[in-house]
Formats: sequence, C-alpha cells, structure tokens
Amino acid sequence: MDLSTAMTISARGMDAQTERLQVIAENLANQNTTGSTPGSDPYRRKTISFQNTMDQTLGVSTVTVKQIGADPTDFQTHYDPSNPAADAQGYVKLPNVNSFVEAMDMKEAERSYSANLNAMEATRSMLTRTVGMLK
Repeated sequence: MDLSTAMTISARGMDAQTERLQVIAENLANQNTTGSTPGSDPYRRKTISFQNTMDQTLGVSTVTVKQIGADPTDFQTHYDPSNPAADAQGYVKLPNVNSFVEAMDMKEAERSYSANLNAMEATRSMLTRTVGMLK
C-alpha cells in the first residue's frame, strides 16, 4: 500500500465520523421537539451504522455509512394538558433522545476522527520526509 492510499483511507474514516457527528447534532437539536397535533409522534432519534466497502480502484476496504435509520425505542410521556400535542388524557409524547447517550456517541466519534487525523498527519509527515530525501 502506498502512502496516498493510507491518506485516502484515513479521509474516508474522517468523512464517516463527520456524518455521525451531524446525526448526533440533529438528535441533540431536536431532543425537546414534540408533535404539533394532539397525539402525534415527536422527533424520533436517528441512528447511523457503518460498513466496510471494497474500493476497487485502491484495492482496500474503506468505511462508509451503511444507513441512517430511526431508533425504534418507545417514546416517554409527560403530563402537560396545555401542550398542543397533548392527547385526550393530557399526555404528550417526548422524543426518545437521551442527551447522555448522544454525548457518549459524540465522544466516541471525536476519538475516531482524531485517530484518523493522527494517521493522516503521520502519513503526510512520511511523505514530506521522503520528498526531502529526494532533493
């Protein structure tokens, strides 16, 4: 494997983690978003999954986003009869977003992104030293 391939692999990993952070940001931004009509469902937490994909041009496996899905867990309810989304009994469905879970996912994505960035910086350093030796 040449050094430019290593940089491409790291870049694809960084792209995947960037998409993961975008999903986390959307979840956090909507953690208090209820429905707009009585009994309607609130925002449903999004999930992201990855897969290995063989890149035929590079001849290596890289990571890609497999799917952005919806978290199937149940919604909690809160008694608030004044809310426009309250059902006949006065209960409002709340989003299934847990800020602690999102914070942990964010930390993991940050670490993965950082690891890929470190690998890219090491590869760039090796390329720079190689070019310097050729002068």
